[in-house]
Amino acid sequence: MLKPLGLLALALVLSACRAQTSAPGPRATADGNLRYGELTFKPCALSVKRMDAVEAQCATLSVPENHDEPNGRKIDLAIALVVAQGQAEPDPIIMITGGPGQSALESYPMVAQAFDDARRNRNVLLVDARGTGGSHPLKCEDDKGNGSLTNKDDASPKAAGAFAERCRDALAKTSDLRYYATGDHIRDLDLVRQKLGIDHLNLFGVSYGTRVAQQYAKRYPKHTRTVTLDSVVPNSLVLGQEHARNLDAALRLQFARCREDAACTHNLGDPGAQLDAVRTRLRAGNLPLVRYRDPVSGDWRSDAPAYSHLGLLLRLYAYQPEAASLLPLIVHDASEGRYEGLLAQARSLSSDVSDAIMHGMELSVMCTEDGELAADPADAGTLMGTEFVDFARAQCAVWPKGERAADFRAPLAGDLPVLVLSGEFDPVTPPRYGTEVIKSLPNGRHLILPGQGHSVLGIGCMPKLFAQFIEKADAKSLDETCLKRLNATPPFAGNYGWEP
Repeated sequence: MLKPLGLLALALVLSACRAQTSAPGPRATADGNLRYGELTFKPCALSVKRMDAVEAQCATLSVPENHDEPNGRKIDLAIALVVAQGQAEPDPIIMITGGPGQSALESYPMVAQAFDDARRNRNVLLVDARGTGGSHPLKCEDDKGNGSLTNKDDASPKAAGAFAERCRDALAKTSDLRYYATGDHIRDLDLVRQKLGIDHLNLFGVSYGTRVAQQYAKRYPKHTRTVTLDSVVPNSLVLGQEHARNLDAALRLQFARCREDAACTHNLGDPGAQLDAVRTRLRAGNLPLVRYRDPVSGDWRSDAPAYSHLGLLLRLYAYQPEAASLLPLIVHDASEGRYEGLLAQARSLSSDVSDAIMHGMELSVMCTEDGELAADPADAGTLMGTEFVDFARAQCAVWPKGERAADFRAPLAGDLPVLVLSGEFDPVTPPRYGTEVIKSLPNGRHLILPGQGHSVLGIGCMPKLFAQFIEKADAKSLDETCLKRLNATPPFAGNYGWEP
């Protein structure tokens, strides 16, 4: 049996044979590296904490910070190639991640299995967006190493604006922050495509990455073969404008499932009513310190429960049904004055977000592209309220802004094959967004995965359907019957889990 390295070598040989007989592609060199177009790749491992590393080939490409001034300052883009398992077709899959602010190279190990079927005969190309990962990262940090203000005691728009000012001044020494938005990223992607000698790309975008994919396909339709949009952001959407109402709608659906479960209701009561009481108590403040275990380090910590802990936990936990199944239990415990679980989980999530998102890049995107963001009085009574909007506006008031394309808000249209994926319980990009996007795409198809949340490519039979779509470039021929077997994760009915 061939070992993994042997399989990789075989894949490279097959790709090289194909390059000699048909389209250009990656080929092994005498020194053990990989030559792909004008770039040389070297063996590397893509790794992220708590996940298995993925073998890949890595390279860097120097590009202009301002594409309209090619002789100006340069930045390096981090690029990785996950080689096909067999003979590769000439059109790779390019994975575009979300945030804004996530690294593609760091995100891939978390979703690698979702690409296994499609990788039988296609390479996967990863490019860290400028301002993230290994591509000139724009990381904002306070004096304690925190990457954002989402879980700080001094969580006010004024503090958020001051935080952005300090970050702006630090990053401006080496970066022109006007050139780190979606329009710049898609020009990077097409430059990478040209340097590799690729005619067509199969675009896969998730969350904010779906905005990038739509903008690329709109600007470079002749170089786009297929588009897959997982948890789609419509071009018409102002990022952050509907976060509050979407979260409340998703939580209502999640908590209704507890009320419909006899064991959950009997043991935990009504999480919706309890949440209102917990929210009121936390907003009032002045709660005593609570001692709890740090879920990552295991160290004992003490914090005073605050509303920021609750808001962060509910927003991020609602992304995935498996995690959301814990919400009724955590809310119930907090309603009875037991905050250890709330604090421990909020700390874990805050650390993960700070590590994963480059806040400087996030601000360059939002402040350049979403200037219409405005507080809606109707959101005042929601769990999140107008806090996100107030924070973003305060930060964008001091952040440099680039130029947005004149047709940026126009929908992606035309005959491109497009597959749109939504999770039934997604609190950020609900299924109605997918319904909106598909209206202008006659060769598009919208699949809604029952009982699921945000980012759904790896769930159930979806990887096989994705591979079939990439192979045939025909979304309407897919048989989605297998998705009907998906079920929502039952809500926890106590510390022992859910009822059997």
